[in-house]
Amino acid sequence: MTKNLFLFLFFCSSFFCFGQIKGKVLANNSGIPLANVEITNLELKDTYFTNSNGLFLLEKPGFYAFKKVGYSEKIIELNENIEYIIQLSINPFELNEITISTNQIPRVLKKATASVSMITSNDIQLANNTDFAPILNRAPGVFMQSGSLNTNRITIRGIGSRNLFGTSKIRAYFKDIPLTNGSGETTLEDFELATISQMEITKGSASSIYGAGLGGVIRLIPQNGHLNETSSNTEFSIGSFGLVKGILNLAYGSKKHSINAVYSNTHSDGYRENNEYNRQTFTINSNHFLNAKNEVSILMSYVDLKAFIPSSINEETYLNSPESAALTWQQSKGYEDSKRGIIGLSWNHNYNDNLKQNTSIFTSFTNTYEPRPFNILKENTSAFGIRSRLLGTLKLYGKKLKWTFGGEFFKDTYTYGTFENLYEDYPEGTGSVEGNRLSDFHERRNYYNIFAESDIALSEKTTFSIGLNLNETAYKLKDDYPVSDTNPDQSGQYKYKSIMSPKFGVSHLISNNLSLFSNISHGFSPLSLQETLLPDGQINTNLKPETGWNYELGTRGTLFSNRLQFNTSIYHLNIKNLIVSRRTTQDQFIGINAGSTQHNGLEAAINYNWLSNNNVTLSSFFNYTLNQFKFKNFVDDSNNFSGNKLTGVPSEVINLGFNFISSIGFYGNINYQHVGSMPINDSNSLFSESYNLTHCKIGYKLFLNKKLKLNAFFGLNNIFDVHYASQILINATGFGGSAPRYYYPGNPINYYTGININYIF
Repeated sequence: MTKNLFLFLFFCSSFFCFGQIKGKVLANNSGIPLANVEITNLELKDTYFTNSNGLFLLEKPGFYAFKKVGYSEKIIELNENIEYIIQLSINPFELNEITISTNQIPRVLKKATASVSMITSNDIQLANNTDFAPILNRAPGVFMQSGSLNTNRITIRGIGSRNLFGTSKIRAYFKDIPLTNGSGETTLEDFELATISQMEITKGSASSIYGAGLGGVIRLIPQNGHLNETSSNTEFSIGSFGLVKGILNLAYGSKKHSINAVYSNTHSDGYRENNEYNRQTFTINSNHFLNAKNEVSILMSYVDLKAFIPSSINEETYLNSPESAALTWQQSKGYEDSKRGIIGLSWNHNYNDNLKQNTSIFTSFTNTYEPRPFNILKENTSAFGIRSRLLGTLKLYGKKLKWTFGGEFFKDTYTYGTFENLYEDYPEGTGSVEGNRLSDFHERRNYYNIFAESDIALSEKTTFSIGLNLNETAYKLKDDYPVSDTNPDQSGQYKYKSIMSPKFGVSHLISNNLSLFSNISHGFSPLSLQETLLPDGQINTNLKPETGWNYELGTRGTLFSNRLQFNTSIYHLNIKNLIVSRRTTQDQFIGINAGSTQHNGLEAAINYNWLSNNNVTLSSFFNYTLNQFKFKNFVDDSNNFSGNKLTGVPSEVINLGFNFISSIGFYGNINYQHVGSMPINDSNSLFSESYNLTHCKIGYKLFLNKKLKLNAFFGLNNIFDVHYASQILINATGFGGSAPRYYYPGNPINYYTGININYIF
C-alpha cells in the first residue's frame, strides 16, 4: 500500500511539473526584469503576475496577454515544457511608468529620486539619423553644440561648457562599457544612431554610482534582436551637401538567443569648405539566456572615420561667407582619421530571488592621425576594465530594502606625439605634410570606484535612497623626447587624494498620478594630465579637481487619464576649484583653479496625447530649460570676472513639437527650437545671438504583407534658413594679428530623404 501510494504521488508530481510553463518577462531594450506583469489566459480568464525578478509559472497552455503599465501589451501562445523569455516594448505615452536602472537598482521612473530624461527609439526616429544634436537637445538641461558631425560639445546643467574641444565632466556608457576615457573626455557622436534603442540621462552629480561625473551620466542602450524572430532591415538615404547613407541591420532570434548586427556607411561633402565626412561603423549586440539563473551578453562596436575639419571662423567671415573654412585649416587640409573599437562581455547571475550579480569586462582602442595647421598629432589609446556589482533585497525593521554594492576599475594607456606640419613649404593644394617629431609622450591613466547604494521603502508611498562612492584616480607620464634647453623633461606622475561622494534622495507618491522627489548629491570631475603640466614641463601638484554639491527638488505626474505627462525640477549647484584652461600657444594650455561657479536652473518637460484611436494618433511635447549660471568667484590673473554669467551656456532653451501617425500609413512631425543668447567670453563683453530653428519630417509606411514593410520619408532642417552659430569657441584668441575665431556656423536649410525596407523571415 505504501509503495503504491509513493508511486502515485511521484506520478502526480511528475505530471504537474511536466505540464508547467515557466518564463521571464524583460523590457525589450534595456533587458531589465519586469515585476508585477499581469498575465491573463485569454480563454480561461485566469490571471497571474511575475515576481520581483520577472519570473512566472503557469499551469495550462494557451494564448496569454502580458500587460504592464508603461509597456505595450503583447499576446503570445504558450505551450508546455518550454521556458519562455517574453520581451515588452516601451509605450512612449506612459514613460513615467517604465522601469529604469540608471542607478543600477531597477525602479519605476516615477519613483526615482534623481532627475532622469528618457530618449526612446520613437524620439530618435523623429529626426534624421546622422546627427545626435537634435535628439539630445530634446532633453531639458542637456545642450549639445555641433560645429560639424565630428566637432561637438555636450553640457549638462552648464557643466563642461569651459571645455574648448569636445565633451568633458560628464560620464557616458554604451550599455555597461565606459565611453569616457581616463581624462574624463567623452565622444558620443561617432556611434551609429541606428544601433541605439534608447538613452537614459541622469542629470546632476551621479558620483555615488558612476564616479567622476559632475554634470551627469548618459547611458546608451543598444538595439536588441527580438527573440523567436529573424529579420533584415535596410535603409538608404540621400540629402543636401552630398549626404549619402546606407544602413544594413540583420537580426536573428531563437527562443533564448538573439543577435543584432548593424553596418552603416555615411558620406557627406558638408556645407563648408574642407568639410568632407566619411564614416563606417559595425556593431554587434547579442543576448544569451543560458538558463533561469544565467544570462550573457556581448557587445562589439567598430568605427572607421575620416572627417575634414573646417574649424571656427571670425565674426566677419561668419557674417559674410559662413561656408568658408578657417584659412589655415583650408590650406593644410586638416582632418581627423580615426579608428575606434570596443568589446564588452556581461554576465548576470541570479543566486536566488533576493540576490544577483552583474559583471562586465571590457576593452577598447583608439588610433587617430590628425593633421592641424600648427602640427600633426598621432595618438593611440588602449583601455581595459571591469565593473561588477551585487544587487539584493532584504527586510530591515519590517521595511523592504533594495541595495547594490560593487566596484569599477579602469585603466588606459595613451601614447601620443606631435610632428611638424610642412604644408606651407609645398605647393598650394598639397595639404598637410609630416615633418620632424616635436614631442613623444607615453601616459598611463587609471581609476577605481567602490560604490554602494540602497533604497528603503519607508512606506508604500515613500522611498529613501542613500549612496556613497570612493574614487581614486592617478596618472603617470613618461616623456620619451630627447631633453634639451628648449624641451624640458615632462615626465612625472599625479595622484588625486581619495574622493568620497555621498548622495541622499527621497521620493513620495502624493497619489498614483503624482510624485515628488528631492536629492542632495556630491560630484567631482577629474583633471587631465595636460591641465596639470606647467610651461616648464613640471606637474602642478597643487591643482585640485572641480567638486560640487547639487540640491534638487522635482515632481513627476500624469493628468487627464494619463494623456498628459509632466516632469519638472529646480536645482542649485555650487562648483568650487573651477578649472580654467589658459592658452599659452596655439597648441598649449595650462590649467589653474580660478574660483567657483553657481548654477541655478529650472527644467520642465510636458508630453500631451491629443488624440489616439484606431485611425490617428496626435501628440505634442514641450521642453523648457532656464539657466541662471554665473561665476561666483572668478579671478584669472589680473581680471576679476566674479558675478559674470557663465561662458558658453544659453540663457534658455525651448523645444516644441507635434507628431501624428495615421492608420493608412502617413506620419510626420514638426519641431521648433529656441536657443537663447550665450556669453562668448568671460568678461561678458560679447554674446552670441539667440536663434530659432524649425525642422519637419513626413513619411509613409506600407505593409505589403505580414513579412514585408516599406517606409519612405522626407525631412527638412532649418526650414526658414536661419543664419546661426551652431557652436561657440569661448575665449578665442587671435594669433599673429588675426581676429579671434569664435564661430562655427550652422547649416542653412537642408533636406534628407530615403527609404527603409524591413523583412521578417
